[in-house]
Amino acid sequence: MRSFSELHEIIEKELADLYYPSTPKNLYDPIKYVLNIGGKRIRPILMLLSHQLFSDDIEKSLKAALGIEVFHNFTLLHDDIMDEAPLRRGLQTVHEKWDNNTAILSGDTMLVHSFDLISQVEHKHIRKILEVFNKSATEVCKGQQWDMDFEKREDVTLSEYLKMIEYKTSVLLAASLQIGGINGGASAEQQDHLYEFGKNIGIAFQLKDDLLDAFGNPEKFGKQVGGDIIVNKKTFLYLKALQLANESQRKQLIQLFSVLNNENKVDEVKSIFSALNIQKHTVDLIKAYYTKAMKHLDAINSDKKEPLFNFAEKIKERIV
Repeated sequence: MRSFSELHEIIEKELADLYYPSTPKNLYDPIKYVLNIGGKRIRPILMLLSHQLFSDDIEKSLKAALGIEVFHNFTLLHDDIMDEAPLRRGLQTVHEKWDNNTAILSGDTMLVHSFDLISQVEHKHIRKILEVFNKSATEVCKGQQWDMDFEKREDVTLSEYLKMIEYKTSVLLAASLQIGGINGGASAEQQDHLYEFGKNIGIAFQLKDDLLDAFGNPEKFGKQVGGDIIVNKKTFLYLKALQLANESQRKQLIQLFSVLNNENKVDEVKSIFSALNIQKHTVDLIKAYYTKAMKHLDAINSDKKEPLFNFAEKIKERIV
């Protein structure tokens, strides 16, 4: 049974060995660049971890795991264009290093390649795996669209926001785990538990990210604290605050989230969040999703769950 770190090494080596033609240079060089600027490789590793719950022959999931990582990086490449982001993991984004058209076309090629890799599984599993992958890939796009739509709406609900982060962030984690289970020979019931584990742990992780953006230590968080507030992003914290605020606080929040340039904006918003005890409301919801995730992990019938428990424990340390 391979550990998380051992699987990370395998994925890194296999990604480095993926073949891309040398020409057209401006089509394939950006792909090589984006796949080699690092990353946690969580999704492909989770796929291999879930596979080895039921079978030691992880080779049967290896190509699909690479496909999931190529697809994930394709989404990041296109997200960076939409967000006009200058950096990704501390390095220039593809559209900045080349240009938008090059980034779009390279991303399209990555999407095609991801399907090619994911389809390289045992024939008996192809239909089910493509069904799971197609569903999650479509949902990732829906999540991204909702995220952009919410920027222009003033009536976003908490349930809509939670559905958005489920689609944008969690479903690909969940699909990775389910596909690994399918390839490893898991029953339909065990596959469902794997999917639900990934979905709930992913939502918990994103909610914690929202919380850290407002109240985290910038040195540990690795991002500008208050970034979501500065760009008027309607996170769980903002939407929960609107729900709990009195009329005066509500008007102030809406006014603060209608402008971009206000030097005291972050402090003023955080002051309202604190007055409404938004940190506790967020942590309580995070813990609820984490507990749900662990119930599904507990229900999986395998004696090889230690690496997944270790993964969940690291997530828990970040969460609480």
